[in-house]
Amino acid sequence: MPLVSDVLDTLSSLPDELLLAVAGAMAFVESGLGMGMFIPGETGVLIAGASVDNRALLGVMLLVVTVCGSGGDHVGYLLGRRYGPAMRSTAIVRRMGLDRWDRATAALDRHGGLAIFLTRLVPIVRTFTPAAAGVSQLRYNRFLLASLSAAALWSLVYVSTGALARASLKRVGAILGNASWVVFGVLAVGIAGFVLVRRARARSQQRAAPEHCSEAE
Repeated sequence: MPLVSDVLDTLSSLPDELLLAVAGAMAFVESGLGMGMFIPGETGVLIAGASVDNRALLGVMLLVVTVCGSGGDHVGYLLGRRYGPAMRSTAIVRRMGLDRWDRATAALDRHGGLAIFLTRLVPIVRTFTPAAAGVSQLRYNRFLLASLSAAALWSLVYVSTGALARASLKRVGAILGNASWVVFGVLAVGIAGFVLVRRARARSQQRAAPEHCSEAE
């Protein structure tokens, strides 16, 4: 797939420090409470991972994404400690979904700090769990260990997926040649459709959340 490979080659030529900074910022945003709603952190980390062309830099990126992802968790944890049980009534929680907040708190009640790790790959719930840990006054040393472990898992999944995607694209392009444009077109349409449907569902859920809240009140 010449076009995609050319784009990734261009990104690979950027300074290593810039790639690492972008990957870290995307990880922080994705795990920070509410920030992932506005910036596609997952996509940014995937692209950053796909832009890496050597193992040493890939290892550093895994570490940077882990630390920054845990840093994003700290935003929710500190807010949870600050607001306590009133956190559930905040605008950001109501907008993102009270049902997801309740899932996060239920997981925390059942599994303690381990819930931060167990929910890491569950969209939105993963950003609520650190905040719920703060509300429950989970000890910081336990929170930090769980957060770093969860962030390492998330980093491994998304950075490695990006790197594997780059390698696969090169192999497919070499095998299919010009026919790879057809494959790329089909994939692009499919991905675009998936993203649009996902965003439409997210908007409808956000609009429905205030209605449910008003009915409950």
